[in-house]
Amino acid sequence: MKNIILAAGYATRLYPLTENFPKPLLPVSNSTILDKLIDDIDKIPDIEEHIIVTNHKFIHIFEDWRHKKPTKKPVTLIDDLSTENANRLGAVNDLVLAIETKELQNADLLVVAADNLLNFSFAGFVEFFKEKQTSLIMTHHEPDIAALQRTGVIEIDKDSKVLAMEEKPRVPKTHNAVPPFYIYKNDDVKLIKQCITEGCNTDAPGNLVNFMLRKTTFHAWQMTGNRIDIGDLETYEKMK
Repeated sequence: MKNIILAAGYATRLYPLTENFPKPLLPVSNSTILDKLIDDIDKIPDIEEHIIVTNHKFIHIFEDWRHKKPTKKPVTLIDDLSTENANRLGAVNDLVLAIETKELQNADLLVVAADNLLNFSFAGFVEFFKEKQTSLIMTHHEPDIAALQRTGVIEIDKDSKVLAMEEKPRVPKTHNAVPPFYIYKNDDVKLIKQCITEGCNTDAPGNLVNFMLRKTTFHAWQMTGNRIDIGDLETYEKMK
């Protein structure tokens, strides 16, 4: 299994802090957001390599980080060649770039957004994948309707099979929110580019899952802890 970390965004809501520095490498509790993700995922035996997609503006900062960061598994950096928020590729296109650059069409893929702090391990997510042998999404109970309207929301059956998904619904059908963490089974990876060809929105990876549900099976793993999306300056100040 390959670990793909999507880190090519420009975090405009954290300006001026991130105007010339990538959000995933902001310091948090004597570490960084990215370090905390890598430190956990690097321990999972099934993971063979970390692939980080970033942008041209910040690639040199990530290169400096990689040279200093000790990991058990190799780290590959990919430059998506975007230079500002206006010409960003979007998360789905960055995922396709990683798949094509590293020729991962036949690999199982753990895909993680690089701007989240977690107090649980991805190890349980990977074990659930081995149990279900389908592509996976992560989910958690979200009581706040306003929060549900800003994220993906899924319907699942008693066996955790995903029945439907809607991105940023005006009227959420359930309280099952979806954070940006996925495992794509190797047989399903080829569907990713196909969904883009058929008109999938490429900005948020949740849109991709919505399209893929028409063609394949997903199960949902219940988060065993909490996550914090470092989405604005106020949240970051509380966490650092």
